[in-house]
Amino acid sequence: MITLSQRLKKQQDQAVSNNRISVRDRLLARELQELSQILPSNCSVNHENVNDLSSFILSIKPNEGFWQGGCFKFGVDVTEDYNMVPPIVKCLTRLWHPNISENGEVCLSLLRQHSVDGLGWSPTRRLNDVLWGLLALFTDLLNFDDPLNIEAADMYRTSKEDFQRKVNEYVIKYAID
Repeated sequence: MITLSQRLKKQQDQAVSNNRISVRDRLLARELQELSQILPSNCSVNHENVNDLSSFILSIKPNEGFWQGGCFKFGVDVTEDYNMVPPIVKCLTRLWHPNISENGEVCLSLLRQHSVDGLGWSPTRRLNDVLWGLLALFTDLLNFDDPLNIEAADMYRTSKEDFQRKVNEYVIKYAID
């Protein structure tokens, strides 16, 4: 039989648990603040719902390389299991890229939960690592040897001019802000 003191204790425990802030939300508050301070001028973060820090759009405007002049938007969803698992990142802008599929999948080792090369996600990584990784996909981390979009990588290998032409077509058609 439930006594009054047990019932009060249960109600008190529920009230305390309802007021707790999740680990993810505490990390997000701190990391998004850090991110806003180090954000390069060619990037921006926008929350469609200001009450939900776990979902946002990261916009990148490369200022060099093949995709210069375009604005590429990435949806970033941070699950409750963050920082034990990486955020889910999808490219929302269609582009011609060897490491990003036309339907938005992103091939970036630090977004892999389990990685053979040891460069995948770990709890020590943060959102600024994701930002720098995505930014580097347009320059330093551009990888034609282990592509997600094989057709784009093959085109680059056979004709850099055709590759650049197709990239430019996609930028003009899908990535002008």
